Amino acid sequence: MLEISDVELVLDAKAALAECPLWSPAEQKLYWVDISGRTINRFDPGSTKNESWPMPCEPGCIALAASGGLVAALRDGFYRFYPDPFRLEKIAAAPYDTASMRFNDGRCDSAGRFWAGAMFEPRTAESAAVFCLERGAVRLGWGPEQNLGVKVSNGMAFSADGRCVFQSDTPNHIIFRFEFDSTTGQIGRRTEFARRPENRTEPGYQGRPDGAAIDSAGDYWSAQYEGSRVFRFSAQSEVTGIVNVPSRRVTMVAFGGHDLRTLFITTAREGASAAELQKNPSAGGIYACKMPVAGRAEPLYLD
Repeated sequence: MLEISDVELVLDAKAALAECPLWSPAEQKLYWVDISGRTINRFDPGSTKNESWPMPCEPGCIALAASGGLVAALRDGFYRFYPDPFRLEKIAAAPYDTASMRFNDGRCDSAGRFWAGAMFEPRTAESAAVFCLERGAVRLGWGPEQNLGVKVSNGMAFSADGRCVFQSDTPNHIIFRFEFDSTTGQIGRRTEFARRPENRTEPGYQGRPDGAAIDSAGDYWSAQYEGSRVFRFSAQSEVTGIVNVPSRRVTMVAFGGHDLRTLFITTAREGASAAELQKNPSAGGIYACKMPVAGRAEPLYLD
């Protein structure tokens, strides 16, 4: 069992809900969003400078675009985002009721499609779907219509061979694995990859699966919200590694650095009690640690 505890706070952002860390190899900088703070950010690990751009509504996820800038899924739709100089252009409206739904976790596949999962904010039913932005057009990926809905779509990651896509349903403590055809962008059979204990009131609670990333060896690194840790899952669904994070609300991970061997870890302070914040005043910060394995460069969105 691999265990890593040498985790450093690299940006004391005090974000309400830091999510979707995204490494830009070209810039050697980390993009990330504060969903509840309604900002897209860019962090330079070399200078420790963080830039922030306000959004009109909550940004759920982002991806690098081949033609420059980012593509972003905000509550009310898909956008193109350009930081230098700042420009935000709407591509398409959100394909759901924005009063009860918003975009959450997502990423690009190897063919340049941008997949963005939604969350049903009441969290009372598996009503959220995943949508695909492909060359400016939006379509349903999967969801309640196929009995594949979730309460909160999280943990999206594509296997290196393009034959699988992962998705977690955080409130239900489940990670799913789908068969996936990277040529057509269609999913196949869904199976339960892992299920975490739901003993939320017990002292030994280890959290629930949030955002994730797959490394170059094919292992799935899953942030455990309210668990103060990141788990490494093997292809056989076994927990084979733990990263201990000095913050309780761990939200997502991304591999970065010049050699893609730095794991960046986002956290949240939203929902934390005064006692929790006193114990961990850096909640909502971004942490990092060195890894024994490299990650993979994220695919780019193709317009």
